[in-house]
Amino acid sequence: MIRPAYCALMARYNAWQNAELAKSFEILSEADLRAERGAFFGSIFKTMNHLLWGDTLWISRFDGGSGPAETDLTKTDTTDRTDSLAQWSAERSVADARFIAWADRLSEADLQGDLTWFSGAIQADISKSRPLCIMQMFNHQTHHRGQVHAMLGAAGAPMYTTDIPFIPPSFMPE
Repeated sequence: MIRPAYCALMARYNAWQNAELAKSFEILSEADLRAERGAFFGSIFKTMNHLLWGDTLWISRFDGGSGPAETDLTKTDTTDRTDSLAQWSAERSVADARFIAWADRLSEADLQGDLTWFSGAIQADISKSRPLCIMQMFNHQTHHRGQVHAMLGAAGAPMYTTDIPFIPPSFMPE
């Protein structure tokens, strides 16, 4: 279904796109970043915090490292992980490096079998194929970055390409 090379490419695509977002964030005011925009999570900043929260949760399931506490998601705010753009940027860099390190260690065997975890969303244990979960992780990133990209455009930030064929060589796997 998927191969280690796919994961390596997607981990680097994720880092590239987050770097592009960060450039746009830096030209917007704090008010622009936090303005209610009618999106599912409201603001650009809340959406990016949710994405960072979700990324940290998903990667912890794959690399065995720390993640946010999986509790009752009806009581957990996934949009308040960081308080400032500087804190978000620092945590985002660490998360992106973590994705790349994980992807670089993958073997074909790591992409076999099921992943089982407790889902705070449904308050139950869940088990799904590991490749399906990896694809979900990368899809979740792309989905929410797409929401943010649209909000950035509406806020007047410069637009940039999001197409994988245009990933810079500096982000490509070796």
